[in-house]
Amino acid sequence: MTGFEIAGASAADMEMIRGWADEEGWNPGDSDRFAFAVADPEGFLVGRLDGEPVACISAVRYGAGFGFIGFYIARPAFRGRGYGIRLWRAGMERLDGRLVGLDGVVEQQDNYRKSGFRSAWNNIRVEGAPQGRGGADGEAGVEIVDAATIPFGLLAAYDRRFFPAPRDAFLSAWTGLPGRTALAAVRGGRIEGLGVIRPCSAAHRIGPLYAATPAVATALLRRLARHAPEGLVSVDVPDANPEATVLFKGLGLVPTFETARMYTGPVPDLALSELFGVTSLELG
Repeated sequence: MTGFEIAGASAADMEMIRGWADEEGWNPGDSDRFAFAVADPEGFLVGRLDGEPVACISAVRYGAGFGFIGFYIARPAFRGRGYGIRLWRAGMERLDGRLVGLDGVVEQQDNYRKSGFRSAWNNIRVEGAPQGRGGADGEAGVEIVDAATIPFGLLAAYDRRFFPAPRDAFLSAWTGLPGRTALAAVRGGRIEGLGVIRPCSAAHRIGPLYAATPAVATALLRRLARHAPEGLVSVDVPDANPEATVLFKGLGLVPTFETARMYTGPVPDLALSELFGVTSLELG
C-alpha cells in the first residue's frame, strides 16, 4: 500500500465524487454536494495512490449517536487491490460507537453483513411519468404549499419522524438550494407531507416524499413532477411501506434499481407507514 493516502475531500473532490457516482448509474443530484457538505464537512474521504484519486467514501455523523455510510466507490481499474477496504475501515472508524446506516447495492450486501450490518428493508427505485389523474387534489382540507413558507422549526421537527437524528443544517440546504422545489402538505396548520424534487443527470429525483396518506403522497408527487422535463421522475421507495409500493405501481412507475437499508444495530423507530420516498441513498 505504499503511496496510498486517505484525506478529507475538497470542494473539487466533491464534484469528482458526484461524477464517479454518475458513472456507477446512481443518478446523483446536480447540486446534492452542497447540502452534503454542510451535513458534516469532514465526513467525505478520498483515497489517493501516488496523488491520484482512486476511491472515496462518506462517513457522515448526525447528532451524538448516528452515522451514515455512502459514496463507497473504488475506481474500476483499482478494485480488488485493497484500497477500497482501507477507505472503508477509515470511514467506519470515524463512526465508531454510533449506530450506522447505509443503503447497500445488491452486489455489496454480503460484504456489509460481514461488517456487522443487517437488512431493515429494501429501497426500490422507480422511474417514469405518473400516469392517470387520480389523487391530483390530495384530500379535502389539505393544501399544497411552498415549503419555504413553513416555519423551519416545524419542518425540522416533522423530518425527525423519518430520520434517526437531527439534521437541520442538511435539511435547510436540501430544501432550499436553487433549482429544486420543496412542497409541503398542510391541514389545519399541521404538516401532513413533504416532498423535494431536484435536477439530476437523468430523471429528476424526488426525495424525501413523506405523506400522511397515499392520496397526499400522490398530490405531492404530481405537483413535483410538473417541475421535471416531460414529467419524468425517480423515487427510491421503501418496501417497508406496502402502500407506497402499491401507489407507485398504480401510477405506472417502473422499478430500475434496488438497494437495502442496513444498520449495525437496532432498526430506528421511524414513521415508515408515511415514508413514500427516502431522502438520499448517499446520506440517508
